[in-house]
Amino acid sequence: MTQRARTDTSVAAESGETAEAAQEAQAAEAVVPYRPGGLTAGEVAERVARGEVNDVPVRSSRSAVDIVRGNVFTRFNAIIGVLWVIMLIVAPIQDSLFGFVIVANTGIGIIQELRAKKTLDGLAVIGEAKPTVRRDGRAVEVSTSEIVLGDLIELGPGDKVVVDGVVAEADSLEVDESLLTGEADPVLKRAGDSVMSGSFVVAGGGAFTATKVGREAYAAQLAEEASRFTLVHSELRSGISTILKYVTWMMAPTATALIISQLFLKGADFKNSIARTVGGIVPMIPEGLVLLTSVAFAIGVIRLGRKQCLVQELPAIEGLARVDVVCLDKTGTLTEGGMDVTELRSLNGADEAYVKKVLGALGESDPRPNASLQAIIDAYPDSDDWRCTEALPFSSARKYSGAAFSEGDGQTSAWLLGAPDVLLPEHDPVLADVDGLNQQGLRVLLLARVSGGGGGGGAGGGGGVDGVGGELDDPEIARKAEASALVVLEQRLRPDAADTLAYFADQNVDAKVISGDNAVSVGAVAAKLGLAGAEHTVDARRLPAERDDMARALEDGVVFGRVSPQQKRDMVGALQSRGHTVAMTGDGVNDVLALKDADIGVSMGTGSEATRAVAQIVLLNNSFATLPYVVAEGRRVIGNITRVATLFLTKTVYSVLLAVLVVAFQVEYPFLPRHLTLLSTLTIGVPAFFLALAPNKERAKPHFVRRVMRYAVPAGLIAATATFSTYLLAGGHYSGPGALAAETSAATLTLFLVSLWVLAIIARPYTWWRIGLVAAMAAGFLVVLVVPWLQDFFALKLVGTTLPWAAVGIAATAAVLLEFAWRWVGRRFPA
Repeated sequence: MTQRARTDTSVAAESGETAEAAQEAQAAEAVVPYRPGGLTAGEVAERVARGEVNDVPVRSSRSAVDIVRGNVFTRFNAIIGVLWVIMLIVAPIQDSLFGFVIVANTGIGIIQELRAKKTLDGLAVIGEAKPTVRRDGRAVEVSTSEIVLGDLIELGPGDKVVVDGVVAEADSLEVDESLLTGEADPVLKRAGDSVMSGSFVVAGGGAFTATKVGREAYAAQLAEEASRFTLVHSELRSGISTILKYVTWMMAPTATALIISQLFLKGADFKNSIARTVGGIVPMIPEGLVLLTSVAFAIGVIRLGRKQCLVQELPAIEGLARVDVVCLDKTGTLTEGGMDVTELRSLNGADEAYVKKVLGALGESDPRPNASLQAIIDAYPDSDDWRCTEALPFSSARKYSGAAFSEGDGQTSAWLLGAPDVLLPEHDPVLADVDGLNQQGLRVLLLARVSGGGGGGGAGGGGGVDGVGGELDDPEIARKAEASALVVLEQRLRPDAADTLAYFADQNVDAKVISGDNAVSVGAVAAKLGLAGAEHTVDARRLPAERDDMARALEDGVVFGRVSPQQKRDMVGALQSRGHTVAMTGDGVNDVLALKDADIGVSMGTGSEATRAVAQIVLLNNSFATLPYVVAEGRRVIGNITRVATLFLTKTVYSVLLAVLVVAFQVEYPFLPRHLTLLSTLTIGVPAFFLALAPNKERAKPHFVRRVMRYAVPAGLIAATATFSTYLLAGGHYSGPGALAAETSAATLTLFLVSLWVLAIIARPYTWWRIGLVAAMAAGFLVVLVVPWLQDFFALKLVGTTLPWAAVGIAATAAVLLEFAWRWVGRRFPA
């Protein structure tokens, strides 16, 4: 019964397009002519053989080569690599351990990111939508990489145009080209019009012939950018880059001065001077911080992948953790896709049997029904004796659909099906019944007959429909429609939605339900799920247009109904203008603009391909309950990286200050590389790994660099001062051939104890495993001090009792200063 209206190229010319445009369209069709049945299998094979196939791979992650290159060929790895080679030549293997540690860390980073790549590549295949093409007269689904030049590709609401082409069939086809042009208004497409990859269908349907595929298509760039596992801008990564830039600036002159002072120090052994110079330069580099950040992100992606959550942009994990407002679309987020018809109320004397027949015909008139229409199709099958003469697909902008029919007895009629408060006058008494149903959480659609005629038994009597064909999309038609029935639908609530809303409330994240449905109905659904303030609903049509006023209304309200697609976008912008970090969830085409503008866009796996393309996070399991896991993962990453960054940068600060003090006092650098490798492993490397992967529910906070450096600088200053004080004190106490080794050992003891106290502060609040971690690191150092062969290996041997206890006393004083600094910083520079 369904009949898809088709226009040809001449219609495009008649509708006001220029002759030049019509000629271009005809030329395009001449190159790849319209074939209603599509290509044959033989023609497809020929095109594949000629390379006329859409073979541009859509990468969901960096390639394996890029991963290896990104982890190995870094500025700091290059510096450390040169120093490592030098130490392998001039010093024992113990002083080259730092090089092996870097190799291990780099290897871990590569392995973890490759694991993340494997997970994401697999999930991307699962989440990839397959366009429908016609081949040998049949509609088949193929992957985007199997499309060939000349394929006839079908389009429906929500479908993305995956290659460039020319429209061959159009049935009220409206295409949103905002991702290409920035213009939000949909463009009506007719046969002969061109379509570009990256656009998507918002209403109607049709088919287009592929004229550009592979790297010639505009999609070659857009599709890859939309789906890539990218290391794009994030505060965490930008902050670390800023820190590394400052470290490089400090390191260059300090290292140069240290080299000069050590190599030309009077009476110093050349090889020993080189070893101690390298020992002073290596700890200035916080190379492990970058690797550990990559590992933490990669493990986060793997963890979320196991929850069927596709992270299309790496910083999205971080971004969602910073969110303080989450805008939820009711349909598909709080409710499941399916609906059920619970009641049919005839109006104005309409015959119920006839109304059911109309509903069945309307359901059959749309080849791509939405959830509401599908429920009607399930409840009222089509009788197959009416012929559709015109169909108006549902549009979220107008909020109704429609169709005109030639009935079996030769009469004609036209009908609209949509929102009662849109199709009925403002004070119509039927709206009171609708409000009562909406307050019960039910969804109500109005079936209205277009005035101008009648049909057997319907409201208004018999007669044909005059002047309706081709005018169903005219707003004046809707204003003259006569109500025939109310269709009452019940939505299926997601079983996990209530718990998820409770989680956001507990985490001080404001949930705003933004829906195109009736506000009262949406509020009833939200109330059933326990959302606080759901009873105070707002009709978005009455929201102020001015951004500041809208922002205030949004901050006060919780549930907003009758929100247009453009309003969703405006609401996101209004919230952002008040300093909020906004996440937007959605699965329909009407959500795309808002998803694109939100700080974090979250799409359901069963959502339209357009929403999945612009969203940073895709919930492939369609479970709203996955979001708390994403938030928790982001908070874990941000909170823990902030912790361990303080450890790494404390080391950088005290290394630079020690080098400056050594140059100023013209003494030998107190440590060999093996000493600092031991200290870094026990007080930074091993504990940082565990701390970076530990649970952390602390809400993400801004100003990463300031929050890290506010304690790293005073901690590094205290550590350097205490260590150098012990070193100078030991220099005056010890004498003879083994004096330098004894001085180094005393200074190492002080530095270890101070660094261990920094670790103890960073590890707070304490749990049994955090206490155990700090204790295990202390025990490890103690083992080195008491086991003879380890003493020899690390060149650590405490001589006498006076200086070792003095070193402990200086470290204890430093610990008191660290505690004071920790509390003072907390008050002076609150996070």
